[in-house]
Amino acid sequence: MELNTHTIIFMGLSLLMVTAALLAVTTRNIMRATTYLLFVLFGTAGLYFILHYTFLGAVQVTVYAGGIIVLFVFAALLIGRGARDLTHTSLLRYTAGFTASVTGIALTIYLIFTHQFPETKPLVSAVPIKLIGHTMMGVEKYNFVLPFEVVSVLLLACMVGALLIARKR
Repeated sequence: MELNTHTIIFMGLSLLMVTAALLAVTTRNIMRATTYLLFVLFGTAGLYFILHYTFLGAVQVTVYAGGIIVLFVFAALLIGRGARDLTHTSLLRYTAGFTASVTGIALTIYLIFTHQFPETKPLVSAVPIKLIGHTMMGVEKYNFVLPFEVVSVLLLACMVGALLIARKR
């Protein structure tokens, strides 16, 4: 395996994401868990940028790392300390979590080693900028206005949910 700049950055981002993900699910403080989730989302955006998917990386940073994390923090602050005591976890929950994790890891390893990955071919020609602009702003099939509308509805649903949680208090 050749160690070039992309490989080193990929390994660093992967290590950051795995560490932050483990910390996010093992911490008992909801604000720390949200912060660790933010690091995972930034790492995912970094992976998109390494793959030269700048549009997806920008969407990852603005929508998920920006909007969704702010809504998580807002909801966590609204819920406060009266939600549920998470300090005591039963043996059944530990067993179920461990079983699900081992099953997921085994299935992932099996799929990686048995899947026949197709050969990729490099792009032959560049796409003109004008075509990219029309595709991103168009409303026909394979255009990108619909995903932005879906993300808008998702953010609206998160805000309404946060308001409903606050209203119950």
